[in-house]
Amino acid sequence: MGLTIAEKIIKNHLVDGDMTTGSEIGIIFDHTLTHDVTGTLGYLAFETMNIPKVKAELSLSYVDHNLLQADYKNMDDHMFLKSTAEKFGVILSRAGNGICHSIHYQRFGKPGKTLIGSDSHSTTGGGLGVLCIGAGALDVAMSMAGEAYYLQMPEIVKVELKGKLSPGVAAKDIILELLRRIGVKGGLGKIMEYSGKGVNSLSVPERATITNMGAEVGATTSIFPSDEITKEFLVKQGREKDFVEIKADEDAVYSEVITIDLDTLMPLVAMPSMPDNVVKVSELEQVKVNQVFIGSCTNGSYADIAKAAKVLKGKKVHPDVSLSVSAGTRQTFQELMRDGIIADLVTSGARIMENSCGACTGIGQAPNTGGVSVRTSNRNFKGRSGTMDAKLYLVSPETAAATAITGYVSQVLDGENAQVLENIGEPEVYHIDDTMFIYPPEDGSGVEIYRGPNIKPLPIPEILIGNLEVPVVGKFGDNITTDDITPASATFSALRSNVPEISKITFMGRDTDFVERAKKMERSIIVGGENYGQGSSREHAAVAPMYLGVKAVIAKSIARIHKANLINFGVLPLVFKNKEDYDKIDREDILFIENIVDQIKSKKVTVLNKTKDISFEVEIEVTDREATILASGGKLNFVKNKNKKI
Repeated sequence: MGLTIAEKIIKNHLVDGDMTTGSEIGIIFDHTLTHDVTGTLGYLAFETMNIPKVKAELSLSYVDHNLLQADYKNMDDHMFLKSTAEKFGVILSRAGNGICHSIHYQRFGKPGKTLIGSDSHSTTGGGLGVLCIGAGALDVAMSMAGEAYYLQMPEIVKVELKGKLSPGVAAKDIILELLRRIGVKGGLGKIMEYSGKGVNSLSVPERATITNMGAEVGATTSIFPSDEITKEFLVKQGREKDFVEIKADEDAVYSEVITIDLDTLMPLVAMPSMPDNVVKVSELEQVKVNQVFIGSCTNGSYADIAKAAKVLKGKKVHPDVSLSVSAGTRQTFQELMRDGIIADLVTSGARIMENSCGACTGIGQAPNTGGVSVRTSNRNFKGRSGTMDAKLYLVSPETAAATAITGYVSQVLDGENAQVLENIGEPEVYHIDDTMFIYPPEDGSGVEIYRGPNIKPLPIPEILIGNLEVPVVGKFGDNITTDDITPASATFSALRSNVPEISKITFMGRDTDFVERAKKMERSIIVGGENYGQGSSREHAAVAPMYLGVKAVIAKSIARIHKANLINFGVLPLVFKNKEDYDKIDREDILFIENIVDQIKSKKVTVLNKTKDISFEVEIEVTDREATILASGGKLNFVKNKNKKI
């Protein structure tokens, strides 16, 4: 039996377990990636391991998310990251160089390699044939230390692309179509592997758009073959030596096959406030728009912005619309400037923003009160933009540009308007300028780590022993995101290295009294619905509740990365055995679990609701290794006491 692309790469990096679907495997990652919002906790954790230098083949620290230097906090964090990079042997990508995912596949990604990144959209590199997985920063720190990363062997789903996109229809529409079909939970426990003749018409940046938003279907990762298109891209980047052909064997076996016909695909839009709330653009052409944002790691490539500029050329941005544009990387921005594309955008009325995540994560460019913002980024969760009551729509760059002109959700029409887009692609050559990377010294032992007053030590959770009797501090519905738990905004990210402070905004957009209740209760439990913790990999969404005394989460289901983060920080991830029991619990009910460590070991836990005098069962879906981590009080305690038994 042949192997899929993903199986071939996993096999080459497997150090523990076997590739049986659902079984636990341990793999080594060649590359690690952190950024300024998640990386601070990662390097604080790495410090505690007393390892002088990273052991991964290549580690990069990117400064790309919160570049607003409104006070000392962000600049202090950036200096902390610079000094930790120098001390531990990590390459630093300076502020202004661009977004981590886009830079990495341009300048460092190698087909057949593995990458773990402290961001859920680290999957972007799958467009280059790299197996990329998003995780919490603590797991990335462990990979930097040379440790294996453990996960359940995913199913491999074949996504077969047929035909070719029409002008005005984009790679963004392919992933929106997949979201429309399978939803934000449809990829859980799966790797989406792309194949078919339609793949041959997609550039590496277009493929990266699709693998980037594989995170939105909940997939472990997504991957494309490494082929002649890949080779052409690497040649243009001056990296032909990094090319390796990787394709699935003809007799490879997949758990499922999904077919998308590109010939029939139309421009699509994800409506508020979930990426899978997808309809045709033509169904929303009466929606009036206040703001348009073109850019992000999803759609900030040269061709993305060149196509938007072509639609706008000779026209003006509607007077009721604020249009901002941000290239994904400095390299891309320089190419756009050389070719006069930035000048064309400015002439049309666009505002040119920094090469950063910015607006995508609610750091600048927040819409007006109750405003409608049309974006080419990857998430449209409530509050994601920095304005809690704004309505966010996700579209392709072509659709965004047309919308900026009309002031209403619009698509590029058939005929001449669409045909002008047909031959716009990536530049013939990329000019290489890597001067914004700072390479570490051979020996960083003498480097002193910079610590501003906002940088606080990483809190270590208490070890769970005996019985657990705690009140329910909060009860939430389905699809609670990490943005709901710790908001993705300038306010949040400026506090990223200070857990006591960031804990004060926990659930601020969902439950304004949560923090006050949690402090009064001292120890507590959270109850959630389906897909609790979906979205970003930021472990602050686990650490902040833990710091406030949350000892467990009971939910109908828990998103993969958030579940791992809960385990890493000693918070029990419990799942209702019977989902109907969710309705039998109210906020402030007292829940009791007897002999918690023994029940963790059995992986079946009985919970007594003492307030209502009823019992129900929950499951703790963890491996023996993860059970040991929980009983140890989280991963840092586990590492220090590897031989401790439960």
